[in-house]
Amino acid sequence: MDTGGFGGRAARVSALRTGLVAGLALGLAAGGAAAQAWPAKPVRLLVGFPVGGAADILARLHASRLQDAIGQTIVVDNRGGAGGVIATELAARAAADGYTLLFTSLPHVINPPLYRKVGYHPVRDFQPVTLLVNVPLLMAVPTAQPLKTVKDVIALAKAGPGKVNYGSAGNGSSSHLAMEMFKSMAAVDIQHIPYKGTGPLITDLLSGQVSLTIASIVPLIPHVRAGKLRPVAVSGVKRSGTLPDVPTIAESGVPGYDMTNWFGILAPAGLPEPILGRLDETLRRIVAAPDVREVYAQQGADPVGAGPEAFARIIAADIPKWDRVVRQSGARVD
Repeated sequence: MDTGGFGGRAARVSALRTGLVAGLALGLAAGGAAAQAWPAKPVRLLVGFPVGGAADILARLHASRLQDAIGQTIVVDNRGGAGGVIATELAARAAADGYTLLFTSLPHVINPPLYRKVGYHPVRDFQPVTLLVNVPLLMAVPTAQPLKTVKDVIALAKAGPGKVNYGSAGNGSSSHLAMEMFKSMAAVDIQHIPYKGTGPLITDLLSGQVSLTIASIVPLIPHVRAGKLRPVAVSGVKRSGTLPDVPTIAESGVPGYDMTNWFGILAPAGLPEPILGRLDETLRRIVAAPDVREVYAQQGADPVGAGPEAFARIIAADIPKWDRVVRQSGARVD
């Protein structure tokens, strides 16, 4: 029984406050110590897509620069499959200590409505670090194909519904939904052939096994420059600085069409603020470096360098947008 009256209660409240302050100070000190020690060992960068695609190419570019900046090895760990879900679930379950990061893109917000069940929440389970670049997609065909414009594609598809096919990087990938959105807005029927990543897709595209694709501009650019693929149109609201003579899909007969992929780095939720701050500052310096921007230009990527708060707002805005696109397209993976 409490017999101490007001004075006893006041003493206990004072002791509790003292304990809380001390606990907070110890927590901050521990977080600061962890940040000062970080990185004391190699850092794993999970990538949810196979070698050869845009995510892999861009992940390795930034991993190389980040490794030089922090003085520790960055191990790029490709865990392809399920449109990036496998790597994302691994990242969501990892310790929030700065030693596991996720290189991710638009499928991060597309997958939850696309799959019946995913083992992560795109907001609650992650701490946005830095949005690095935006990358438009490119509609492209083998040069042996007679198709040269978006209107050619639409005309051919309407002349033989279901006879024209397209390849994507896989069910639920950005290239899949980009074409499904195109089909819906252009009112055409084009057969879908999913691949396990952009690399295998490009192999069959070059050989003429598939008629066309809308895929990330990054892995397609070398084949365009080599004269093996013909660029038809870009997917964003503006033309690409890398291919300024190639029109957008919107200006080529499908008004309002817009599909731009973003690429950035997330960490498991709860990443200590000092580590988050150091990572973001370092990554934004990398994005701003002239030699890195030169590589972006070669790859068709547009530099962004948005920090945690801005990146979080973009993710939050994209969730309802792509939920609508997935529902309207009728796309399901399982």
